[in-house]
Amino acid sequence: MEDEEIVIEQDDALKQFLPQGFGKQGKGVNIAAQIDRSRRGQAGLVKQEDSDEDNDSDEDDDDDNPEDDYPISHELVLKTHDRPITTVDVDYSGSRLISGSTDCTFKLHDFSSMTPTTLRAFKSIDPHAGKTAAASDIHPIHHVEFNPISPSQVLVVSATPQAKIFSRDGEILTDFFKGDMYLRDMNNTKGHVSEITSGAWNPIVRDLCVTAGTDSTLRIWDTNVKRSQKEVIVFKSKAAGSAGRTRMTAVKWSTPAQGGPNILVSAALDGSLVMWSGNGPFARPAGEIQGAHKEGTWTGGLDISKDGFSIVTKGGDDTIKLWDSRKFKMPVTVVDHTSTSNQYQSTNIRFSPTSTSIITGSQSGHLHILNPFTLKPEVVTPVTAGSPLVTVLWHEKLNQIITGSANAETHVLYNPTMSQKGAATVMSKAPKRRHIDDDPSLTVDMAEGVSGDSIINPNGLPATQGVARNPTIGLTASGKSRDPRRPHVPLLTPFSKSQPDEAHIKSSIPLSSMRDEDPREALLKYADKAEKDPMYTGIWKKTQPKTIYADISDEEEEAPDKKRAKRS
Repeated sequence: MEDEEIVIEQDDALKQFLPQGFGKQGKGVNIAAQIDRSRRGQAGLVKQEDSDEDNDSDEDDDDDNPEDDYPISHELVLKTHDRPITTVDVDYSGSRLISGSTDCTFKLHDFSSMTPTTLRAFKSIDPHAGKTAAASDIHPIHHVEFNPISPSQVLVVSATPQAKIFSRDGEILTDFFKGDMYLRDMNNTKGHVSEITSGAWNPIVRDLCVTAGTDSTLRIWDTNVKRSQKEVIVFKSKAAGSAGRTRMTAVKWSTPAQGGPNILVSAALDGSLVMWSGNGPFARPAGEIQGAHKEGTWTGGLDISKDGFSIVTKGGDDTIKLWDSRKFKMPVTVVDHTSTSNQYQSTNIRFSPTSTSIITGSQSGHLHILNPFTLKPEVVTPVTAGSPLVTVLWHEKLNQIITGSANAETHVLYNPTMSQKGAATVMSKAPKRRHIDDDPSLTVDMAEGVSGDSIINPNGLPATQGVARNPTIGLTASGKSRDPRRPHVPLLTPFSKSQPDEAHIKSSIPLSSMRDEDPREALLKYADKAEKDPMYTGIWKKTQPKTIYADISDEEEEAPDKKRAKRS
């Protein structure tokens, strides 16, 4: 009898139940599927057609996809702020992202330490945390920028007259001085006397930076000298009724990377656009255009191309204009574009790293990629639809576009085939595995029947998360508690920070006991000693007569003084 072959049917349910192997099993991560989940939707992506319609039927044009030309196919969303984001910047290496917001803080993000499930900032800094003034919490961040030559320095400009230099780890290095607001001549002041609006680093000298203020001045600072600026540039406005003063709204220092000129360009509230030589002298501008934009509108967007010849401005008069630094008189191109600078004054516009495109945001939350010659949109894609797109940045080394929106979201747009590091590295990592014990809400103390990290405090106030890390949480601007049940803690001054014992005060502070002593009694206790052992009058001890004082009784009245006779 021949052996019959036994055929076992495949049971998928049993196959999934049985283990695939023995020992510790590691879960593999599908990186391709993880990156594919970060792909952006195609809805609203518009590729502008060329004016020549003769080749519309060409198959090559039909297959053209804007996602293949620009790094906008995928995105990484960071939600680390509470209010609109006004400025973003990435260091030259592309490892650290810094963002500023109207919540009066700037946050540091490290791409190398983030994973798809841990998208958060590793540090949040309030530049005015150490000040106890009542208005210390109403200074939004206008501008943050890494030093292009020394990325260890970060220029932070907030709505105060003092700019600050921080390290890349958030430690303050320099706090520039404030000028005397009672001096009329701005050339004699040692710093800004009113709010600073923008700033920029010198592209050649590592220790120089420039700030633009509402006191109608630009000031060039040396980071090693904080007591006074190195140069002060006073702009005299020619607008009627301005008394020669206006507000400087934006400033930019060109980077002569492609052999172009080193120029310093600034925009003013009176509509002027002014240009100086980047190497000085700064006594007179090299070029000035009056009425570059409408007077009284905020021109917050300003950038210079890599060759130093093209200047683009985005004004509050709903226009974008392209200028030539060699013929600094009339705009080369003008297009209409709705501006958000009336609500967010740090609204910007940027050239791409190769100056082959211009990017900017819109009121509707769309990202516009413009042609650098005609200023016509080549690609329009929604980023935060319905929420204005305030600030944009196209990083050179990462080849990624970073945007900040009014809904407090930071979007990092990238393309896995074109972009390097940054968001592409984050999405290529395996998600961080979390144990069930990492969540305190799921960890229960069986003896008490409550969460393991819970503190039972009857009749106590509810604990505030993060108070231990930031003692200003839960307090108003004046330092009072937001909780009406919490008693007011008196403000500590330098003279009442502690209450040392009396013995310590007497031993460390000379003559401290004389504070509470009667001066008359202090002198009388030395009367007997002075009489028995005179130190300075001992030479007259034998010849000095004894002092006799007249005794006046209470009943006796002193005779009135005789008035002097008046001379005739």
